[in-house]
Amino acid sequence: MKRRDFVRTAIGAPLLTQLDNHLFVNYYEQEEDFQVADDPFLLHFMAIGDWGRNGEFLQQETAATMGKWASKNRTQFVISTGDNFYPLGVVSEQDPLWHFSFENIYTAYALQCDWYPVLGNHDYGADPDAQVRYSKISRRWKMPARYYSKEVRLGRDKGNALFIMLDTNAMVDDSRVEETKQQLEWMEQVLQNGRDARWKIVTGHHPAYTVGPRIEHRQVFEMRKWLTDVFQKHKVDVYLSGHEHSLQHLKPEGFTHQFVSGAGSQLTAVREGIEYSRFQASVNGFMYVSLNETKLNMKAIDYQGNLLYQTDITK
Repeated sequence: MKRRDFVRTAIGAPLLTQLDNHLFVNYYEQEEDFQVADDPFLLHFMAIGDWGRNGEFLQQETAATMGKWASKNRTQFVISTGDNFYPLGVVSEQDPLWHFSFENIYTAYALQCDWYPVLGNHDYGADPDAQVRYSKISRRWKMPARYYSKEVRLGRDKGNALFIMLDTNAMVDDSRVEETKQQLEWMEQVLQNGRDARWKIVTGHHPAYTVGPRIEHRQVFEMRKWLTDVFQKHKVDVYLSGHEHSLQHLKPEGFTHQFVSGAGSQLTAVREGIEYSRFQASVNGFMYVSLNETKLNMKAIDYQGNLLYQTDITK
């Protein structure tokens, strides 16, 4: 079998073993041969954040709809935009919250795919590295380090999609400036190495733009300070975040589209009439993203399975 190109780099964590890489290759090689009728896209994933509340605040209902959606719409993996466990993260890889908020909530067969999480501010309430260590226990939880990257081939001769997963908690903490600089240097190198990727998608918990309650919060401006120039320089297509408990599509000046998918459980309000906002909804739900070599389609789906909004980004 021809091996698929695959890259994952991480700070403070080993690279995949040869066996793990082989399993990943087999999974996607098989998926690549599976075609859904009238599906023009090559890669599909879900994005959801701010969900870990023991099933409450419609987390359970949203999870059930995700399972139904994924059973009918090809889904290769899920990205979690952080705040995976309320109120204060997990204390270890044996913490009962793994079962109460994750394993016993996202139970659908179609959701037993890989999950690629980032850390939110609530995940720092106990031991954030417990979520890294859980990757060695769970088949589907894939967090090799506090920040990491992966590159997935879209299809034979169709190019790659580059995913960069950040720990934005450092970026909004004045005591972690040196750590942030190191993380940004790492991200610049990953983007440089992946400069030929067809799509560049960065995920972090904290948004750089929002029409939620934090629209003028210091942290939002901190995120812009750290990320705007890097995104513009390397032509990052999408910045995906959570933190605001809503669904948003924002297009400020510059190259990058910004998606907020943080409506996995308890909600916060959104504002209307903000010029850079193309869509906002304070309703439980998730995003479903599809890619091919020339088009990215994002759908916002509510907890009842209704399509609230969709948009295309084309090359």
